[in-house]
Amino acid sequence: MARRDDDPNFIEAIARGFDVVKSFDPHRPVMTLTEVASATGLARPTVRRILLTLEALGYVRASGSGYTLTPRVLELGISYVRSMGLWDVARPHMEGLVARTGESTSMAQLDGSDIVYVARVAVPKIIALSVQVGTRFPALQTSLGKVLLAARGPAELAEILAQPSRSGVTPRWQPDQAERDAALREVRAQGWALTDEQLAGGIRSIAAPIRDGAGTVIAAMNVTVHAAETSVKVLVSDFLPMLLTAANEVSADFARYESVPQVTAVQA
Repeated sequence: MARRDDDPNFIEAIARGFDVVKSFDPHRPVMTLTEVASATGLARPTVRRILLTLEALGYVRASGSGYTLTPRVLELGISYVRSMGLWDVARPHMEGLVARTGESTSMAQLDGSDIVYVARVAVPKIIALSVQVGTRFPALQTSLGKVLLAARGPAELAEILAQPSRSGVTPRWQPDQAERDAALREVRAQGWALTDEQLAGGIRSIAAPIRDGAGTVIAAMNVTVHAAETSVKVLVSDFLPMLLTAANEVSADFARYESVPQVTAVQA
């Protein structure tokens, strides 16, 4: 591929890295090295080096014989969310949940031992920690993270939690292994998670899983309240049923979205 810009300050290698990231889309969430090379017009050796670099940085991961983006790409923008199609599916349900509860709702996925927010519908309230798409927090101390961690098997869970957080947040709750395992067993048994000021003072939330058509937990969705305004009792008795309904609807709609054949137009 020829240089696209004659400016001596233009770094072609970075541009090619973005070409690789942008080659992933809803029709091609997993791509082989050959497919990436074809989509970008780059030579296979160049694509291989870029993919290995992005993998080392945490922006892509190997998936069978191909590669897929990771949630860390959200630090660069919203390419990951668009490649999944999850935001378009979830948005009306999240907006409806906010209308019914009067509280903010968010969706997150795991990235190492952190959660990364991939979608959010917020109401204007002052809380201890600012949250937006791309924000990351330690998973274990959040309701979203508990749901996602509880869906992992013992070996994978141990590997995830052995990774250091990149969030820069020091959570209030620092459980030992026995307390942590008991908390996650409870989440598995009841099918939802609660956190009560475990991440930071004043933040209380509940979360439920989002599943794909195969029943795999691919994300979690929550309702967050200010602890001084909403008790745990109200959060569980009033808001939890609405959250579970919304999460089930998102899962069902996403399963239908996945089942629709993705047809790519071919020019004659």
